[in-house]
Amino acid sequence: MKGKPLHIAITGLNNTDNPGPGVPVIRGIRESGLDVRIIGLAYENLEPGIYMPGITDITYLIPYPSAGTRVFLNRILEIHDREKIDLIIPNFDAELYTFIKSEKLLKQQGIRTFLPSPEQFEERSKALLPAFGKKYGIKVPASKEIISTADLRDLEEEFDFPVMVKGRFYDAYPAWNKEQVAVHFHKISSKWGLPVIVQQFVKGTEVNVVALGDGTGRTVAAVSMRKQYITDKGKAWGGITIDDPRMTEITRDLIANTRWRGGMELEMIRTSSAEYYMIEINPRIPAWVYLAVGAGQNIPGALVQLAMGMEVPVMEHYTTGKMFIRYSWDLLGDIGQFEKITMTGELTAGAGDIPGQPPSPDLP
Repeated sequence: MKGKPLHIAITGLNNTDNPGPGVPVIRGIRESGLDVRIIGLAYENLEPGIYMPGITDITYLIPYPSAGTRVFLNRILEIHDREKIDLIIPNFDAELYTFIKSEKLLKQQGIRTFLPSPEQFEERSKALLPAFGKKYGIKVPASKEIISTADLRDLEEEFDFPVMVKGRFYDAYPAWNKEQVAVHFHKISSKWGLPVIVQQFVKGTEVNVVALGDGTGRTVAAVSMRKQYITDKGKAWGGITIDDPRMTEITRDLIANTRWRGGMELEMIRTSSAEYYMIEINPRIPAWVYLAVGAGQNIPGALVQLAMGMEVPVMEHYTTGKMFIRYSWDLLGDIGQFEKITMTGELTAGAGDIPGQPPSPDLP
């Protein structure tokens, strides 16, 4: 007799020019062979993943974590009462701390997560990255926290321009002088709050790794990629898997030393002299993870298995030279879909699907 499918709730359905990881994570899980029911959790009623055929089975609107932990968790538990969620996979930096902090409460309700510890989450933050690099023997560009324009006074003495100006969660802009830093500071702080981080610019090739740690120090999966095309928001719009033993070594050492639990993305700069500088560590699966799936390492599927206590072998190999290219597609829908999720806060897959729309590629 066929058992009950795993009920997995997933955030990050904003598959736009600044894409969340939700849709590629779902694609990987669906291709893993696991019997699943996918429950989408959306913050906005126009997140494309809500309407894409073959992605979620049902989607619910949820409040932003900024509405308060109690309001946020009450909505999650309300959905749990209806859906009997087995596992939640959050995909946004800004929501992760709330889920990490609430791990014990969620587990008491029968909801599993597979996330880093609060200590792991905090120590790799952008503001603490230089100390993190020193602790674990990784080169990190010089950086400085900025909490007011007064902190810009001595910037020219501390840094050589250009520099990168980064938000605590998202956004990164290059600046060639102090005036541009000030402009970016106001733009980022108004959106993501303080601190804003100024980081020394390192010239070289941007290379990334998506990896999965099991919490014991073991690297279950790791795939390296070189960005081929980058948008004005700094997002990879095209990339190619590469064989870089040094990047793999850095990743495995880092996971072993930190005993990292869950998905992660390491963003690095490889200089012309083959030095590697860590510019960012994202504590979750990145939006380009479907490239890893296509290259032979189904990281979303493995994360689900680890979270459910299943045995997962280490994935040693993947195909190099595998490329991904993002593209825009006009997905047609019906006003009834929009009205339903706006008025009721939920939308079942198939409600108002438009004939002739293709399913998402490669879905079973």
